[in-house]
Amino acid sequence: MTLPAKALEALDVFTAAGGWEQRARLLMQWGERLEALSDAERSDANRVHGCESQVWLVAERQGERWHFRAGSDARLIRGLLAVLLARVDGLEGGELAGIDLADWFNQLGLGRQLSPSRSNGLNAVLKKMRELSL
Repeated sequence: MTLPAKALEALDVFTAAGGWEQRARLLMQWGERLEALSDAERSDANRVHGCESQVWLVAERQGERWHFRAGSDARLIRGLLAVLLARVDGLEGGELAGIDLADWFNQLGLGRQLSPSRSNGLNAVLKKMRELSL
């Protein structure tokens, strides 16, 4: 499967980073680039359960492809969401099923920094994406 352009950009930027501190700064910057969610979109219906932080996910179908927007009350989580969205944006529903989250974050050099609760939360986000795309 070929990577979306944003995913290739994330891979270039994060693999070039010198260490965790640099990657953490990059995550904060990427998190600031997320499309803002409206107050109405920050509803319980769009909330992803299974995350320690508050996370909201909105899906929009564009033809056969999916565009997701997400937000969180936690800065680091916004960054992690941004690189997750970079990986899945524009995919078809069936392609979402093939995403290996752990592998993606390992490729970015972020796998070791994902605590079990963050990892569970991101898996909950991906699971919700898959459910929305059915």
